[in-house]
Amino acid sequence: MKLLINPSNKKGRINPEIQGHFSEHLGRCIYEGIYVGENSNIPNTNGMRNDVVDALKEMKIPVLRWPGGCFADEYHWMDGIGPKENRKKMINTHWGGVVEDNSFGTHEFMELCRQLGCKTYINGNVGSGTVREMSEWVEYMTFDGVSPMAELRGKNGHKEPWKVDYFGVGNENWGCGGNMTPEYYANKYRNYQTYVRNYNPEHPISKICCGANVDDYNWTNGVMETCFRAPEFLHGFMDGLSLHYYTHPLGWEEKGSALEFDEKIWYITMKKTLYIEDLINHHAAIMDKYDKEHKVGMIIDEWGTWYSVEPGTNPGFLYQQNTIRDALVAGINLNIFNKHCDRVKMANIAQMVNVLQAVILTEGEKMILTPTYHVFKMYNVHQGAELLDSHLETEMVGLEEQNMVPCMNESVSMSEDGKVHITLTNMSVDKSYDIEGTVFDSQIKAVKGEIVTGEMHEHNTFDAPDVVKIKEFNDVKTDGGSLRFTIPPCSVMHLEVTI
Repeated sequence: MKLLINPSNKKGRINPEIQGHFSEHLGRCIYEGIYVGENSNIPNTNGMRNDVVDALKEMKIPVLRWPGGCFADEYHWMDGIGPKENRKKMINTHWGGVVEDNSFGTHEFMELCRQLGCKTYINGNVGSGTVREMSEWVEYMTFDGVSPMAELRGKNGHKEPWKVDYFGVGNENWGCGGNMTPEYYANKYRNYQTYVRNYNPEHPISKICCGANVDDYNWTNGVMETCFRAPEFLHGFMDGLSLHYYTHPLGWEEKGSALEFDEKIWYITMKKTLYIEDLINHHAAIMDKYDKEHKVGMIIDEWGTWYSVEPGTNPGFLYQQNTIRDALVAGINLNIFNKHCDRVKMANIAQMVNVLQAVILTEGEKMILTPTYHVFKMYNVHQGAELLDSHLETEMVGLEEQNMVPCMNESVSMSEDGKVHITLTNMSVDKSYDIEGTVFDSQIKAVKGEIVTGEMHEHNTFDAPDVVKIKEFNDVKTDGGSLRFTIPPCSVMHLEVTI
């Protein structure tokens, strides 16, 4: 198979935020997974688990979305500030029917992002909240001056304002966020976003509009048409439009097991994962009608695998294991996002810890890194790099004609130091591929490689945490501008090429 790379043809910058993450008040994502409280026996800094924070920093998490998800549109931020003993308790009706004590609120989220060194993505409440509530939250977080909300923030222990990088005006407003029509929501967006003030002109907030679920192209068209009816919307009233798509191997109702699957289900999973490229292309074409200059980014702020929960766990907690299959899903998606970096400006895998396709799982004081974590860590070399023109020869693989997939996908970038980074996935369950790569008009001086691979069911457990991990891959031969190597089945690979 041939891989062709043209380092002189740079296609655009890959935003670091493409490798973003999502943390919702759902199951054990926030509580137990990230936040254990200052008095916990688990080592922590201001309540945040040290082991989880250290792992996420090593992975180079660029941005974190919070507090939801469906939870966002019934979250009232004032319930989560002030002394913890005075904060309101509520039932989390969306996720598991458990008590939400609001001990993790705005101050705690900002502290988490400070420890992680990542950007902040706040999701506001349109479904059950008011314009005033959203406006005052933005003032509370970002205003540096004399105002009721700035004074309240100071009384609660944080005199200086925070930076809010992204603000989502509602979430899934076509469904759990209010069951709205696209035109109705778009007019509400026009209203609400007006009061998401940029109090710090040197650090403006990027405003994210609620976009479509999967292939609801009518939603995208209705929202874009309503919001772009006035020409001023080309100038800062909308910075991003979201898109949600999950990989359900057996469909929304049944979903299927995270650990028990055969080759047929493997290829169905690959096929459904690759479908996100069709969605990107079709939604982007609609966006292009109204935004030819690509000023509005596509924000894929919920994506990943969604299986049936692990047996014996709360169905509302969405806790699932994570195998080599999930590593392939992560690599495929990230390659696709990279190759569409002209439109895709951020993506947030769901979710960061203990929920859906998590990068980290915890059990009491124990923590394991999933195969998905290791793929994100390998791919962080693309953050902020320039996408290079590349083409990979493939063949179709699979067991059934309707679920055949190309055997591999790829993306290639050049980092600031001039290194070329190649990331490849091999979706075949049982076939290796010999790759002949050509880097045009270049002399290859050195190649360094790493790989995540294994039998398709392999995964990490709390008793065996290192079954799947990043391994060195140095079996690469070079000659001038050419390189030759073999990628094994069920693999995600990264090659760093010095030219």
